[in-house]
Amino acid sequence: MTTFDDRESAFENKFAHDAEMQFRAEARRNKLLGLWAAELMGKKGDDADAYAKEVVKADFEEAGHEDVVRKVAGDLGDMATADEIRSKMAELLVIAKGQLVEEA
Repeated sequence: MTTFDDRESAFENKFAHDAEMQFRAEARRNKLLGLWAAELMGKKGDDADAYAKEVVKADFEEAGHEDVVRKVAGDLGDMATADEIRSKMAELLVIAKGQLVEEA
C-alpha cells in the first residue's frame, strides 16, 4: 500500500467512526428527550422508558429530526411548543455527546 492509500483508508475510517458517533448521539438525545417529555406527561418508570423508546423509533420515519419534533409536540399538546422542543433537543444533544465520550 502506498502512503496515499493509507491516508485514504484513514479518512474513510474516520468518516465512518464520526457518522456512527453522530447516529449514537442523536439516538441518545432522542431517548433523553423522550424521558423529558414523559416526565412532563406524568409518566414514570417503565411507562417513561417505553415512551422514550417510541421517540427513538419516531426518528426513523424520515430524514432529519422533524419527525421527532412532530411526535413529541403532538403528544405534549399545550405543554411545549415545537420551538421549545427543538431547543430542548439542542440542549440534550450536548449532554448525549458528553455521555458518549464519558462511556468511551
